[in-house]
Amino acid sequence: MKKLRILLEILIVSTRLGLTSFGGPTAHLGYFHTEYVRRKKWMDEKSYADLVALSQFLPGPASSQVGIGVGVMRGGVLGGLTSFIGFTLPSVIVLMIFASLLTTFNIADAGWIHGLKIVAVVIVLHAIMGMGKNLAPDTPRKVIALLALLGTLLFQSVFTQVGVILVAAVIGFILFKNNEEDDHQSASFPIKKSAAAGCLILFFILLFALPALRELTGSYWIAVIDSFYRSGALVFGGGHVVLPLLEQELVPMGWISEEAFLAGYGATQAVPGPLFTFAAYLGTVMNGWIGGLIATAAIFLPAFLLILGALPFWDMLRNNAKVKGAVMGVNAAVIGILISALYTPIWTSSILQAVDFALAAVLFVMLVYFKLPPWVIVVTGALGGTLIGLL
Repeated sequence: MKKLRILLEILIVSTRLGLTSFGGPTAHLGYFHTEYVRRKKWMDEKSYADLVALSQFLPGPASSQVGIGVGVMRGGVLGGLTSFIGFTLPSVIVLMIFASLLTTFNIADAGWIHGLKIVAVVIVLHAIMGMGKNLAPDTPRKVIALLALLGTLLFQSVFTQVGVILVAAVIGFILFKNNEEDDHQSASFPIKKSAAAGCLILFFILLFALPALRELTGSYWIAVIDSFYRSGALVFGGGHVVLPLLEQELVPMGWISEEAFLAGYGATQAVPGPLFTFAAYLGTVMNGWIGGLIATAAIFLPAFLLILGALPFWDMLRNNAKVKGAVMGVNAAVIGILISALYTPIWTSSILQAVDFALAAVLFVMLVYFKLPPWVIVVTGALGGTLIGLL
């Protein structure tokens, strides 16, 4: 009975956060700190800082992984699943409804959809500016970002994305392996190492087995699950990076049009919760509500397996200078991947004339200098796109 009461409390609190947490991953972490550390006192400052550091270290959606981790520490694995459902489900439902309307009423060519595509330009540009200062602050990492940009821009394929990340990890390992920082800490997480190791093994089995099964069986559904799982597994640096990975997985296959893809990305900025719920929109456009649920489960599954698998081993990982060096290289490459995605497909399919650039400039100033919330930017972009369509 006590366990059920704890799970219900986790569901109520996480759902409230899922309904109100606008502003992206960094803002989500602030909301979590206020709710879980200050108000509920489910964990202390140090434990929360350790959990945030781990989520930043791993690939996947950082804020979702922190939410899962909080749930695990409060109510075990079921607590982590409950926390994830509460935080994620509201935006999943909204985006699936939006996708259904988009396909039912054939509104892909509407002016406000074009406005949402321009919003995507502004959001990604802002993400690049913010992340660049932190992830590529010195000359070596700026060079890694440049090389990643050149590689992903000139040789566009899924294999390029993976190759760039691997090469950046090797370069970072070599360049920054002696980068020592006095931040050694320890933490205690309620998961057995044997269970954690099983999660990590399953993560890698799925990562390599799904593409093989895709080729052997030719199954459409296995191909869909593989595309979303691999995208969720290879995202370093936050939800914005999933855009180029998903675009290169889905659009060339003809599963979704570039216009519908970017319109959904713009709409995702208007809803609270994690950016990875973009998968719910994509899956619904492709295969209805069942497709939306499958895509959502596939893209978030790596985050679950990684956070559950890494929690007991976090002390060893974060205090290893060589591992940290590899991550520094990968994080720098993320900036190059983002810039490449900003140019194509986002810029090339959104900024088609001078008035589009003018609207993008207005939205950028509203977001960066006036610091208006993202939903205001989305509504303004939709209205602006409608006006442009009437010209």
